Amino acid sequence: MEALLYLGGIVFMLIGLGLSIGLHEVGHLLPAKLFGVRVGQYMIGFGPRIWSKRIGETEYGFKLLPLGGFISMSGMYPASKTAGPAKGVFRALVQDARTANDETIAEGAEDRVFYRLPVWKRVIVMLGGPLMNLVLAIVIFTVLVSGIGVQQGTTTIASVSECVLPAGSTATECAPDDPATPAAEAGIKPGDVLVSIDGAPVSTFAEATAIVQASPGETLDVVVRRDGAEQTLRITPVTAERTITDASGQPVIGDDGQPVVKEVGYVGMGAQMGYVQQPLSAGPEMAGDTVARVGSMILTLPVRLWDVGVSLVTGGERDPNGPLSVVGVGRLAGEVAATDAPVLNRFAVLLGLLGSLNVALFVFNLIPLLPLDGGHIVVALWDGIRRAWARLFRRPPPAPVDATRLVPLTVVVATLLIAMGALLLVADLFNPIKILGG
Repeated sequence: MEALLYLGGIVFMLIGLGLSIGLHEVGHLLPAKLFGVRVGQYMIGFGPRIWSKRIGETEYGFKLLPLGGFISMSGMYPASKTAGPAKGVFRALVQDARTANDETIAEGAEDRVFYRLPVWKRVIVMLGGPLMNLVLAIVIFTVLVSGIGVQQGTTTIASVSECVLPAGSTATECAPDDPATPAAEAGIKPGDVLVSIDGAPVSTFAEATAIVQASPGETLDVVVRRDGAEQTLRITPVTAERTITDASGQPVIGDDGQPVVKEVGYVGMGAQMGYVQQPLSAGPEMAGDTVARVGSMILTLPVRLWDVGVSLVTGGERDPNGPLSVVGVGRLAGEVAATDAPVLNRFAVLLGLLGSLNVALFVFNLIPLLPLDGGHIVVALWDGIRRAWARLFRRPPPAPVDATRLVPLTVVVATLLIAMGALLLVADLFNPIKILGG
């Protein structure tokens, strides 16, 4: 059964990744067709063709290697002039790129080419893919936090401590001289539902905790619902050193990397954990936070890749927040699906992982280097700047930017991307990130 669940997690993530890639290319395809550009192919994957079907002028299909996707737009660059055999490796690469580009321009459709579009339309076409991933991430995160909810302490009491133990104590039983907790003295019982504390209604355990921690030595009226009826109990929090926790019950970590411990009001009751639905604004906020984290990872990517290489050679533990290959993502999804936890918990983690993956696709594709979408956007903007400069000084419009001249740089970037993918693939196979233990 565990093996089937593991396989199910991998399949879930592969389908989610395939849909993410497919929708990314749809983000390019729709505006390209809307602006009249001839699109010859819409493909998911690279390498040998598995299946395809031509609808109108566009061939839709799948290729063997599920490492991305592409659409083939007519005339990404200006048509080249007739030239003799190219001499030198780089010139040959440029000439090959120009020849391949020329082949996309169909006879009779010379005006339906990408490079002739106004700059703003070219930017929209190239931004469409990454923005589709961002929108998809927002939708996923919204379903996650507003539909399913965020797991945190509810107002239902799960446990009541019998005595006050020192912070950090490992004792499991009360000694005769240990003082009773205020919650036990007040008569609070497991199953009680907190309604209000000191006249303030509470909807989460975090709200109740904040009131209690701010009121050491003060007698508070606590309204609880028990067996369908409300009761008012009186409770006086004692001053005690306690680890500060967040809304999900996790310890708050200080600048020194250690849990924050403070003297606060304490009553000795614990909450039942549950999913608490968040407002609709929480999804976009979560996506924004993830964009910032992924952006930070991209900026430090060379250092992180070096660390991955070192851990691979030495067998050291990898950074759980480090980069992953497709294999690593699938492996993690399988572990999540097979772990011993409620189904909803596992599904929520898988959704969060898929949302983060779409954010990574959004941020990574905006890197301003060819062959990534960000590189094409930079080329279009540079073309617009040159045209605006010519208009400003009343000069003839310049020729469109011939980005095929950048093919050598593009080859270098593509080689680095392949090397990065290979490193992460090997690391995920032989020294995977261990988040769930084992």
